Amino acid sequence: MQAVILAGGKGRRLYPFTEEIPKPLVELNGEPIIAHLLKQMQRCGVSEVIIAVHHMADKIQQAIGNGSQFNLSIRYSQEEKELSTVAPLKLISSLADDFIVANGDILTDLDFSDLMNNHKDTSSKLTVAVTKRRHHIDYGVIETDDNSNIISFVEKPTSDYLVSCGIYVFAKSVLDNIPDNKPFGFDNLMHLLLKQKSQINSYLFENFWYDIGRPSDYEKAQTEFIKYFKNKN
Repeated sequence: MQAVILAGGKGRRLYPFTEEIPKPLVELNGEPIIAHLLKQMQRCGVSEVIIAVHHMADKIQQAIGNGSQFNLSIRYSQEEKELSTVAPLKLISSLADDFIVANGDILTDLDFSDLMNNHKDTSSKLTVAVTKRRHHIDYGVIETDDNSNIISFVEKPTSDYLVSCGIYVFAKSVLDNIPDNKPFGFDNLMHLLLKQKSQINSYLFENFWYDIGRPSDYEKAQTEFIKYFKNKN
């Protein structure tokens, strides 16, 4: 299997941890976050990884190298300017007909092999790994009509959502929808594919997953890592 890791962002939300290093190199249990992701990919049968880099690209390349330390073949794709989360894929040569894409700040024990098999079984252009999240509002929620009359009241409601894990499988043909050398994000791609009524598959994942995007997420992941992930490394 072939995978692309998106590691070009500036990690503004994770500041000050990202003041001097790029977000994928922020350490967890003594190793960069991206190293844990690479190890999980290798365990699941990924053999080649392309890392899309931009911000502090040289530091990522120096830390990760050619992949020999992970028993992977790793190469790099350099963005000359920020292209958001999907457009960098257009810069990469020799992509497989179906390939995994993952954000570089993900910590997970997701089975990438099972994800790929699920994608191929559905013959979808795009498969999105999703997980369940619950949002609790600590206030009484009021709904009004056009005349400002209160028509409903719910005390501290809870809502359940499916959220993207930042992990996908792309069919190579999806790249035809992406403009050349212009910022284009996953949100843009989703809206476009939905407008085209393209088949988009979801892969429900309910095990260990953290997006290390904010300081609070990073701090929580450090505690949870010991329980769920440490023994696998």
